[in-house]
Parts: sequence; structure tokens; C-alpha cells
Amino acid sequence: MSPLFRRKAEPRERLVTLVRKPGCHLCDDAQQVVEKVCAELGVEWESRDITEDRDLYDRYWEQIPVVLIDGEQHTFWRVNEERLRRALS
Repeated sequence: MSPLFRRKAEPRERLVTLVRKPGCHLCDDAQQVVEKVCAELGVEWESRDITEDRDLYDRYWEQIPVVLIDGEQHTFWRVNEERLRRALS
């Protein structure tokens, strides 16, 4: 099916992944935004530790925290609450 005609996923069908590391204050800030937006929209989210996953480390070590939506990079460093909400709505 063409991407132009693909059905947009409902919020409850989405997955937000926060790629972070321990002791990272930007990661803590990002998690607060992700938790809030996902709770409001009913979106599932997960946290992944970059120090425990070599593939994530190789891809994102210079950018953490990184937010992925359905496996695709949405943002890094700072998470904008309204931008995340729009992307998930």
C-alpha cells in the first residue's frame, strides 16, 4: 500500500521509546515529558538504557536522550511537549 494511503495509527497503537542513560539530567527531563504526553494520549512508552544495548549506543551515543516513535527518530536532546503530542495525535 502506498504511504500516501496508509491508515494513520491510533495513539493506542503507537510506541514511544526513550533512549537514555543513567545520571543524565536531560534524560530525566525528557522522561517527564514523555510520561506526561503518553499518559494523556494513552500511548505506550518504554525506556531503553543506551549503556545496555550496543546497537543503540552505536547509533545514538552523541544524541541522548533520543525519542523514537514506532522505531523512527522523532527528536533528541530536548523533547518539546507540543511537538510530541502532535506527532502522536
